[in-house]
Order: sequence, then structure tokens, then C-alpha cells
Amino acid sequence: MVWRIELLLAGISGLLAVMLGAFGAHALKAQLAPNLYAAYQTGVEYQFYHTLALLMVGLLRQQSESTHLQWAGRAFVAGILLFSGSLYLLALTGVKALGMVTPLGGVLFMIGWVMVILAGCKNKRGTE
Repeated sequence: MVWRIELLLAGISGLLAVMLGAFGAHALKAQLAPNLYAAYQTGVEYQFYHTLALLMVGLLRQQSESTHLQWAGRAFVAGILLFSGSLYLLALTGVKALGMVTPLGGVLFMIGWVMVILAGCKNKRGTE
């Protein structure tokens, strides 16, 4: 039943990624310096990628009780918040110290993908 939360969060994140992407393209592009706009767009791009990964994890968890998939979902959500969130704030505020948070989000993305790999290494029934 927890997989429903992952699907809900994937839906919310996907919606926000579309909205933030449109906001960036239509309202921010002319307002931001090119490097800050590029950072904002990177946040949108990685949010999309990992929203799809979260959706995949939620769908896979319908059929598997894998704790690796559970941790993958958590890592993807936290990674979206830290990686993309810090890039959005950096672009909008210009506070460069926020850039120190971005790599933590990237590490969480990598942890999520490692958890997916580990889930794939388990037996057919998804037991651990």
C-alpha cells in the first residue's frame, strides 16, 4: 500500500516539474543571468528524470516488497528536494552557498539508483 504514496509523490513532482519548467521558460528566462537560468533548467531536467524513476519504483513496488525499492523511492524524493530544490533557490536568489547542497541531492540520486540495482539482483519473487 505504501507504493501509492510513491505514485502520489511522482504525480505531484511531475506536475510541479511541468509548472516550474513553464514558469522558467516564460517568466524567468529574460530575468535571470544565463548561468542562473541554466542552473534552473538543470533542476527541472533532473526533477523530471527522477520523477520518472520514482514512478517506476512505485509501480514495481506493487509487485514486490523489496526494501531496496523502498529506499530507492525515499532517496529519489530526497534527491529531488535537495538537488533540484537547491538549484531553483540558487537561480531565484543568487545565493551561491545553496550550491553546497546540490551535491548532496546528487549523492541521493546515486543511492537511489544503487538501490534499484540491488533490487534487480534479488531473486524473482523480490524477497530479501
